[in-house]
Amino acid sequence: MQNGIDKASLDQWYVLDAEAVIPVGRSQNRLLGTDLTVIKQADGAIEVFAEGRAKPLPLRHRFGFLWATLGEPQREIFPLPEADEPDRRYVPCGVVTVKASGLRIVENFLDMAHFPFVHTDVLGAEPHTEVQSYDVEIRREEDEVWATNCTFFQPQAALSAQDGITTQYMYRVMTPFTTILYKTCPNATNRWDVIGLFVQPLDPGRCRAHPIMYLIDDVSTTTELIHFQQMIFLQDRIILENQRPVLLPLEPRKEIPTRADASSIAYRRWLKEKGVTYGATTVAA
Repeated sequence: MQNGIDKASLDQWYVLDAEAVIPVGRSQNRLLGTDLTVIKQADGAIEVFAEGRAKPLPLRHRFGFLWATLGEPQREIFPLPEADEPDRRYVPCGVVTVKASGLRIVENFLDMAHFPFVHTDVLGAEPHTEVQSYDVEIRREEDEVWATNCTFFQPQAALSAQDGITTQYMYRVMTPFTTILYKTCPNATNRWDVIGLFVQPLDPGRCRAHPIMYLIDDVSTTTELIHFQQMIFLQDRIILENQRPVLLPLEPRKEIPTRADASSIAYRRWLKEKGVTYGATTVAA
């Protein structure tokens, strides 16, 4: 453990910013309680220095983002084949700062039960409030959490949707702070729309969320797509910033799960197995 940060959290790749918005010159950032200085040259070359370290941090450039690590990741950044399909719309959706644990952000992303009550008449609506049974597994070879065969009725599943549809979902958690949603594509029934959420933990109870979409949509403007996704996330932020405790409880007695919480239970179990404590609490009620 380094500076109170567990090794599982330390040895990960994290998004710092979309490369397109990083200014030339010096700028400040933060990761896992550590202040960072980002230096971008006129030719686009970038170095990132962590407070108290002489050498620059390891960096990666993927999905239009700059990624960095304070540790020693055992793997490269996860694969996402859809990102390389030429007919998909690449839609980075900006960044949102949230006064909540980054783990809370990921868990909320996995939760379908809140759709009718938080995203009313968009991702859900009464009386269609029941979450149907779905399958959850920890895929050991990939070391990822997957939820499959998820279905939910949605009045407007995507900006391009004309009517309410029963949407098919798959959720994938690649690292403790990164997750992807695959959902029914209204414009191509044999393909998935892909929505990623890359969380940058600033401190245990504060983070930045970087949403991104890879869509099959030739109708909507980029601005419309970004506004739609930001509307959804800002609705979530209100809930997230009022959750207590602020940190994610890994002790099952702290919060009572329901049948709809299968993905949350698997995610928390996986975090405990990995020894993740940054942004979490293991104190029992």
